[in-house]
Amino acid sequence: MALKHEQDASSYQPHRSVRRALRILETVALRGVGITDTELGRVTGLPAEQLTALLRMLRREGYVQQTADGAYVTGAALDRLTVAEGREDALTAKLQHTLDELRDSVGAAVYLSRYIDGEVRVTQYAAGPEAPAVNEWVDFRVSAHASAVGKSLLGQLDLNGRRDHLSRHKMARLTSRTITNEKVLLSRLAAQPPTVPVLDLQEYAVGTVCAAVPITAGSAVGCLALSLPVEHAHRLHRAADQLNKGAAPVLLSLAI
Repeated sequence: MALKHEQDASSYQPHRSVRRALRILETVALRGVGITDTELGRVTGLPAEQLTALLRMLRREGYVQQTADGAYVTGAALDRLTVAEGREDALTAKLQHTLDELRDSVGAAVYLSRYIDGEVRVTQYAAGPEAPAVNEWVDFRVSAHASAVGKSLLGQLDLNGRRDHLSRHKMARLTSRTITNEKVLLSRLAAQPPTVPVLDLQEYAVGTVCAAVPITAGSAVGCLALSLPVEHAHRLHRAADQLNKGAAPVLLSLAI
């Protein structure tokens, strides 16, 4: 399915961070024997403040580690993800760990979703007693028009891709807030800024609000989302901002 050309995903902050992080990882891997942060700054051209923040993230995620003399070398997590044998299991475990941390930092259930073979699929999620998952009372695959997950994924397709999806899935009214007019939905998707989280304010389920941000890697369309009980709706925008800031490690794992 084609990506929407009008919205450049690379303009989204997590994508910029990931591009810089990948540049650092490539430099560290090529050096092999270790490289100092001063050398990394000179080779990558990154300002000291950005380099420090990215190295902190890469150390936390296990992609780089520091030797006794302070040089940076590749970490165990990167080694596991770059070995073909067992890569899928390693990636699943790494993503689940990251999602669990996001759940705890955001204080909401979080979901990783992909658009695969023309369908919306929640591939992994993290929930708990203090962060309950949304009740999937209608299959997410047929309710893309109503959910934050679905609207974020559809928003990353081109117009033909969106129309194709909607032609295969009736826009049923799930709550009084659900958009059921295709023209209205397509207009809103076209107007959605790529840097602003997509919201679901009780459009999918009464009693639940959600937000989603795109994490497309290459040609694979994906998004990261959260859900909150409606009594915590006042936290939605702050939580969405935290989700945005926490999206880079998820996207990085998918991009390696």
